[in-house]
Amino acid sequence: MSRAAVAIPEKLFFKIGEVCELAGVQAHVLRYWESEFSMLAPQKNRAGQRVYRKRDVEMALKIKELLYEDQYTIAGAKKRLANELRGGGKLKVVASDDDVGSAGDLQGTDETFAKAASLARSAVRPRTAAEQEGLKRIASELRELLSLLEKETKGKSK
Repeated sequence: MSRAAVAIPEKLFFKIGEVCELAGVQAHVLRYWESEFSMLAPQKNRAGQRVYRKRDVEMALKIKELLYEDQYTIAGAKKRLANELRGGGKLKVVASDDDVGSAGDLQGTDETFAKAASLARSAVRPRTAAEQEGLKRIASELRELLSLLEKETKGKSK
């Protein structure tokens, strides 16, 4: 998918092979996602074959984007999708600056509370391509560090 819009043909139903081709994943991956994500639930025809609607295809593409491109875990992707479906895709936080001050006075941690409130008020937005590349680079570096630590640990245990 790679952030570029995938052209979904104008059809009522899609077979699992067609969805796999559109999403760029194998059938077993798609079936696994169905077991993990309740919002991806294709119907079955009389022969017991899965038939996907356009919204199912769109959901599969969104799941792939979250897992493969945005590097979400399954649990994280579930939460993100649930929040988007529940809130229409936007984070809505109702807090005024007066609320920040009064709650902070109670705790004696004005600065910390103000930072948290500020973060809560900021809207969730899609990551830019540069941010995604940076996250991928960081993830790669963390994997390298982990492998080095694992080698070092194995070396000490011998």
